[in-house]
Amino acid sequence: MKAYIWMFCLAAWSSASLAQIAPLSTTVVVVGSPEPVTVGESNRSVVVMDTEQTRFAFETVEDYLRTDTSTFIAQRGAGGAQADISIRGTSFEQTLVLLNGLRINDAETSHNNLDLPVPLAAMRAINVLHGAGSTLYGSDAIGGVVDFLTAVPSGNTLRLRSGAGSFGANDQLVIGTLSGRRWTEMLAGERNFSTGFMVDRDYRNESGSSESRYTSAVGVTDILLAGNDRAFGANQFYGNYDSWERTKGWFASMQQELGTKASAAFGYRRHADNFILLRSAPAVYANNHIDQSWQGVVRRKETIGNKTSLFYGLEGDGDSIYSNNLGRHARNWGAGYLDIDLRPSQRISMSAGLREEIIGGGEKVTSPMLAAGYFITQKVKLRGSLGYGFRMPTYLDLYYSDPSTIGNPHLKSESAWNFEVGADWFASRKVYVTSTVFYSRQHDAIDYLRASENDLWQATNLSGLRFTGIEGSMIWQPASSQQIKFGWTALSGAQHALHGYESEYVFNYPVNNASAEWISRFYPGYMLHTRLGVTERYQKDPYAVWDISLARARGRVHPYLQMTNLTNTAYQEVLNVPMPGRAFTGGIELWLGKLPAN
Repeated sequence: MKAYIWMFCLAAWSSASLAQIAPLSTTVVVVGSPEPVTVGESNRSVVVMDTEQTRFAFETVEDYLRTDTSTFIAQRGAGGAQADISIRGTSFEQTLVLLNGLRINDAETSHNNLDLPVPLAAMRAINVLHGAGSTLYGSDAIGGVVDFLTAVPSGNTLRLRSGAGSFGANDQLVIGTLSGRRWTEMLAGERNFSTGFMVDRDYRNESGSSESRYTSAVGVTDILLAGNDRAFGANQFYGNYDSWERTKGWFASMQQELGTKASAAFGYRRHADNFILLRSAPAVYANNHIDQSWQGVVRRKETIGNKTSLFYGLEGDGDSIYSNNLGRHARNWGAGYLDIDLRPSQRISMSAGLREEIIGGGEKVTSPMLAAGYFITQKVKLRGSLGYGFRMPTYLDLYYSDPSTIGNPHLKSESAWNFEVGADWFASRKVYVTSTVFYSRQHDAIDYLRASENDLWQATNLSGLRFTGIEGSMIWQPASSQQIKFGWTALSGAQHALHGYESEYVFNYPVNNASAEWISRFYPGYMLHTRLGVTERYQKDPYAVWDISLARARGRVHPYLQMTNLTNTAYQEVLNVPMPGRAFTGGIELWLGKLPAN
């Protein structure tokens, strides 16, 4: 049965509604390098998702991330409610999430890392780095980095959207943009809610943002203000309870170019988490957490001759929490980094970096990185890298306590060495193939262990955790109106790290994860997108999920229909938490003002 599912997955097609698609070798990547580079120039394994070109293909950012087979989304609820993200088998806490290059990881628990304050419709791209990224980005970048990039208005427009669907789903969106000679403004608001596909799995999500950009003689000034509010029934999320949870987030940032060589940025995030163990009896047990975090960074670039670039910067960070369960805590840390890029010829590129992190209390962490690439022909590139990633424990890891789980205030920061070698084949403007073999060696990995079912889950540092894997993908554009994608990632982990204990998180990774997509634009401006994903988690049966989207992507009136899990597959991405079955959502979007160039 498993073999047939995998054969079907590799034989399926999926398509994207793009107009003329640029060669992948020239697609711009903004993660994994101190400045934007093209895919052809990058020596790391990266994935770029253009959300503006596929506006109606996916409902949530989690759906986009599932198209990257090295990224596993462990989602508890529909509508984007509490979805964990892991890359290359690492835990959900070992992925760093950025918004326009600034950290938004949650200090309380990484379960809330994808509580994004900006509506999906206000974004332009999602960049994913596979492998360690602490040299450039600091803590949490062990398995990889996900950077969400907001859109830049190109005219005066107003978008209005309304839709409805299965399980009482309802959603609305409004986006307004203004564009002057030196300035732009984007205002976005979105909400979606559902009565739930089962008892106590209802949800309501709201988010809104304002982003202002102004160009002066000094450079571009970017000010972003955003917030979100998520309330959801959490039935079975944390055990056999009819739980309920509500999270709220606020984010503010300012980024300023300082001429052509330097920039400065500051970001602030506040997040509140209200958890009720029994929705039917809220007075029995409740947790209330408020955490805050901030980041300030100054970056500069120096060019040495025609073949060498030097990047360096200073960064300061801090976070704090006030909680009825975890108590009141705070910490600060600072870092300096240096990165040198060498391009001795058109065929060879090399980069080396080093970061020194000083954490309050005297702890120091050094994060080196080395990467290189070589075009053996004009179309075939070999690349390799090694890097170091680390993560400080969250406050939940350190101080949490309930009848079944206990934290550990003596936890050490976890770390990992990551090694990879790969090849990219830019066969033509229509075909791009990439493959990477990787290995991760973790130290002091943080997990929750117990000796038997009668014991408490105890936060513990593990030794001996290893992951080996291979990832590959192909993008083929048979015509300017069609795109076909295939991807597959296989993983093997070292389970002897547990030494006879039972783990809460180590075995959650997929040993096989595959995806096939076909995106097609057909007359008169309609877009069809279909995706088949097949996942086999460690010691679990494989499952397949098939989604289809249909929309009119041109003109001012955009009817759309999104059909998810058409095979009505019964599956779980988190143990004992069922996911929705077959569902349909349809609606219409009106576009007033300047039309997009597609």
